[in-house]
Amino acid sequence: MFCLGKIKRILAREVLDSRGNPTVQVDVFSDSGFGRATAPSGASTGRHEAVELRDGGKRFLGRGVSKAVKNVNEIIAKALIGMEVCDQRAIDDVLCKLDGTPGKSRLGANATTAVSLAVAHCSASEKGVGLHKLLGKALLPAPMMNLLNGGKHAANGLAVQEFMVFPLFFPSFSSALRAGAEIYHSLASMILKKYGKGSTALGDEGGFAPQCKRTEEALALLESAIEECGYSKKVKLAIDAAASSFYDKKSRRYLIDGQQLSAQGLSDFYLDLVKSYPIASLEDPFEEESFEEFAFLKRRLAGKVQLVGDDLLVTNPARIRQAISKGSCSALLLKVNQIGTLSEALEAARLCQGSGMGVIVSHRSGESEDSSIADIAVGIGCGQIKAGAPARGERTAKYNRLLQIEEELPDGSFAKGSGLKF
Repeated sequence: MFCLGKIKRILAREVLDSRGNPTVQVDVFSDSGFGRATAPSGASTGRHEAVELRDGGKRFLGRGVSKAVKNVNEIIAKALIGMEVCDQRAIDDVLCKLDGTPGKSRLGANATTAVSLAVAHCSASEKGVGLHKLLGKALLPAPMMNLLNGGKHAANGLAVQEFMVFPLFFPSFSSALRAGAEIYHSLASMILKKYGKGSTALGDEGGFAPQCKRTEEALALLESAIEECGYSKKVKLAIDAAASSFYDKKSRRYLIDGQQLSAQGLSDFYLDLVKSYPIASLEDPFEEESFEEFAFLKRRLAGKVQLVGDDLLVTNPARIRQAISKGSCSALLLKVNQIGTLSEALEAARLCQGSGMGVIVSHRSGESEDSSIADIAVGIGCGQIKAGAPARGERTAKYNRLLQIEEELPDGSFAKGSGLKF
């Protein structure tokens, strides 16, 4: 697909994300193309992530992004106008050099992420195709769907952050999505009966946040909803523990389900869960510097459960190489805004895939109607995506985009669990 279109104009603005916080949206115009992207924002963020630039002060309670918007309009735009829009690598290199810091703290990773993704969409527009077609592969991912929220995503008693259903063994993406939606509604009825009115309030990612007290209580709810819908053999469970959020640095213990556990004790805790429930994927089981503990648990779960690094890896090639050398993870949770440009995120994905690791393209808790991650997941052929519950527009935007892409692809383009790595 030939492309010589040049960037003519870049315009950034401050918009609201799904939590009502400001974020950066960018429009990129080329000779005959247009692209728009919006930077997401996390609640449970790794210490080594690229840095969002926030204004501080009273405006938006300090969370405004007018400085990041100004950086796009006054610094980035001047540097990129006239460049070939289809040269993503060169454009992202300019963004990195303009910022000049390891964590994008000068211009803001929210600024660079929005620009980088908008450029990619503009490039696709120049060529008259969807973004996924620029990335080389064509595999529809199995969706990890966050149906029960805890941790920093909810105000209940659960330490674990996300309890997900994982429809793996279906003939198509649309049938997997249908199963997830049916389970979601079945779960709502169960929660209402068990916990009463008000119990079906939603967490940040569209999942329910009932007053569960223990991890097993949440898992049992999900398992019951799956069984009620008749999908026990086709749908697995997945957990994002986000263990940094319940790790006590002073005692070096993990505070979960009324217990204070060592890393060894927490490892045993996870093994007991895996024996009792059909868990296929476990994310961030320990705090974000625990390369050795990850590796130990990975060996214990070998051939049974995919062990995923998010806060541990933060889509950063340097940390991924460290994890590969230690055998810490079987999969990366890929988030473009953790590293700040699409090219760097794709480098991280290639590094993992070339080393036999899996990749899960992921949303953030603070999202928008931007559906870029759907195209990225298809285009890199990773076979897995995290996009939240099948509810709330910022989550369904991703699923609906995948339904659109499914219409373009031949039968048999659904991963059917092939992206899962043990």
